[in-house]
Amino acid sequence: MYLVDGNNVMGQQVGWHRDKRAAAESLARELARLARATTRRVMVVFDGPAPAEATQAPRDVEVWFAGTGRSADDLIVEIVKERADRTGLVVVTSDRRLRDRLARLGVELLRSGEFRARLDALRD
Repeated sequence: MYLVDGNNVMGQQVGWHRDKRAAAESLARELARLARATTRRVMVVFDGPAPAEATQAPRDVEVWFAGTGRSADDLIVEIVKERADRTGLVVVTSDRRLRDRLARLGVELLRSGEFRARLDALRD
């Protein structure tokens, strides 16, 4: 399973901050394409509360929002800690502090830029 730091991966795209909702929806569609191509489960976590007018997430992607008062990083760590079996779990982030926290939990880490390149390759 891929567990994706959504804001971190969105940050790999120029101009993503101009319309964060559209960027998140676009990323979710790309993650669905990856899930279908690799047959791996994909979960993405975004900072902040869910948008008031949330659109339907692609069925191949589980979308989480950290909510108010907690960061996506904290939610990602909680999700990892709740998994008894972390075999095959790949966390996608380039956030150094999050990577340090996760390294102690024994999960595989993948940098956002490398992951972004994989997503881009699926478009071709």
